[in-house]
Amino acid sequence: MDRHISLPLSDADALSLKAGDYVYLTGELYTARDAAHKRMYDALNEGKELPVDIKGQVVYYLGPTPARPGHVIGSAGPTTSSRMDKYAPRLLDLGLKGMVGKGKRTQEVIDAVVRNGAVYFAAVGGAGALLSKCIKKAEVVAYDDLGTEAIRRLQVENLPVIVVIDSAGTNLYATAADKWRK
Repeated sequence: MDRHISLPLSDADALSLKAGDYVYLTGELYTARDAAHKRMYDALNEGKELPVDIKGQVVYYLGPTPARPGHVIGSAGPTTSSRMDKYAPRLLDLGLKGMVGKGKRTQEVIDAVVRNGAVYFAAVGGAGALLSKCIKKAEVVAYDDLGTEAIRRLQVENLPVIVVIDSAGTNLYATAADKWRK
């Protein structure tokens, strides 16, 4: 089913999404990759606050390429989500409502998605140039020294994603594989 969702992601929207839904995200989300996740995790362990309020937010696992003249952002394809699996459960427990990336997640992440009524979306890998056209505004908001891995706030319009893990824990990667095995 095709869905158009406004961000930040509401509890009701997150709970209504089902694995396999095609979703078009419009609104504000944040980017963060490995280095930014590690820095946030370390800050939390030191009793510090995060540089952005993640409650109800969606994080896109993205390290964009530099923008060409006249463009808001460079190529904006997803990175492999499993690299953030060490950090994701804690962020979900703090209110993160959604993640966009590519690839499988650990059982710990799936459990945290369910526990928090969150959702994991996949964006199409290899389509970064096309996905960048959905980004209308981009600004670095934290960890500027990390370059492409800095945390950015993006304004997106109809960013196409697929629900891979829904709030009930249904995992499209598992159900699709089971379907094809039969």
